[in-house]
Amino acid sequence: MTQPIRVAVVGLGFVGLPLALTYALKGAHVVGVDVMPHVVEDINRGQSHHLESYQGKTLAEILREQIAAGRFRATTSYEEAAAEVTNYIITVGLPVYNGDPDLGPLKNCALTLGKVLKKGDTVMIRSTVVPGTTEEVILPLLEEASGLRAGVDFYLTYCSERIAEGRAFEEFIHMPLVLGGINEESAEKGRQLLSFISETEITISDIRVVETAKVIENIQRDVNIAMVQEFARFAESFGIDTFEMIRVANTHKRVNLLTPGPGVGGFCLPNALYYLQPKARELGVPLPLLQMARSTNDSVPSVLAGMLEKALQEKGKTLAGSRVAVFGLAMKDFSNDDRVSPVHDLIDVLTAKGVDVHSYDPAVPTRYKHKAETMEEAVRGADALMLTAVQKEFSDLDWKEVIALMNPSPILFDTKNRIPRSLDEQVTVVRI
Repeated sequence: MTQPIRVAVVGLGFVGLPLALTYALKGAHVVGVDVMPHVVEDINRGQSHHLESYQGKTLAEILREQIAAGRFRATTSYEEAAAEVTNYIITVGLPVYNGDPDLGPLKNCALTLGKVLKKGDTVMIRSTVVPGTTEEVILPLLEEASGLRAGVDFYLTYCSERIAEGRAFEEFIHMPLVLGGINEESAEKGRQLLSFISETEITISDIRVVETAKVIENIQRDVNIAMVQEFARFAESFGIDTFEMIRVANTHKRVNLLTPGPGVGGFCLPNALYYLQPKARELGVPLPLLQMARSTNDSVPSVLAGMLEKALQEKGKTLAGSRVAVFGLAMKDFSNDDRVSPVHDLIDVLTAKGVDVHSYDPAVPTRYKHKAETMEEAVRGADALMLTAVQKEFSDLDWKEVIALMNPSPILFDTKNRIPRSLDEQVTVVRI
């Protein structure tokens, strides 16, 4: 009888946990590894805040089923994982601080993994990295810690991560993949590992090409959104509907404009340029267009604060001293992930200008001083409400009841094109 594939997924965040469970669903024996003890404890209890779902089941339900079936468990110990698996998939992220990516967590992972690496093991990097990282950083660290030779004693591959949060399970199975190996044997091992869950095309190329392609896939969306933000400012000044303008333009088969919002959020898009820049600087290649796009997107929260201030002034109010409700802290609609969310920047800008901000997001578990426990608490007595990320509760709102809780002559500020147009005759609605 054929033994099930045995995989360790290192890093059990928004990518790693659904990836691990996808392998378990397909019948693999999976060990999840994470350095955070409380994360591991919660996961082993079958608890998760993730909003992912697949085939009618939530991630938490899938997690509990796979634990009960003995196909998945989590640990903080690389040694425990090494005793059970021959394949490692690394999803450890590179945080960015002041525009500089921090390879520290990924390096620590490589050094720790290298100490337990065995002959014949396969290591796959699925983190978004600075181009060149797999061969220039990870490979020597693994060899140093293990005393083994990459491509001979163990296999090393890179596969770019392409999932969108909220569709992780579906896209792990059906999203076309690109893969690089340090040699042909490594690439073949990586292809076999991916093919266990993937039902679609796997393109094999040079590792540096795959690493760079991943980064520019994200940057092109960052640039597209920056362009649309400028289109939105034009549309507002011209007195036309931004979203209708984009809808009409997108009827052209070779046009694919994204939509504006409160800024660009998440761990991927805002950080993408900063993953490319270190290698670009090393090569002496300037990136002025990409840097301008990033600056444009970074400036959006300040632009929105200015638009709100103008709307309040037209009501005889000042921005300073106003009470503003902010609905949605997540970095995208229907997500509980508020990492690198532009809404935090917007709140910082408003707070610095003397605004009394009360936020609400029923999906985001993180606590903040400005975050209210209920929608009513956030909106009661507000001079303005800014819709900055959509959650299911906001989709079902009775907007007349919301308005009734607010101060007289309230302002609704719609950054998501979700507030009903029928309200335009009753209250002031600012739309982008």
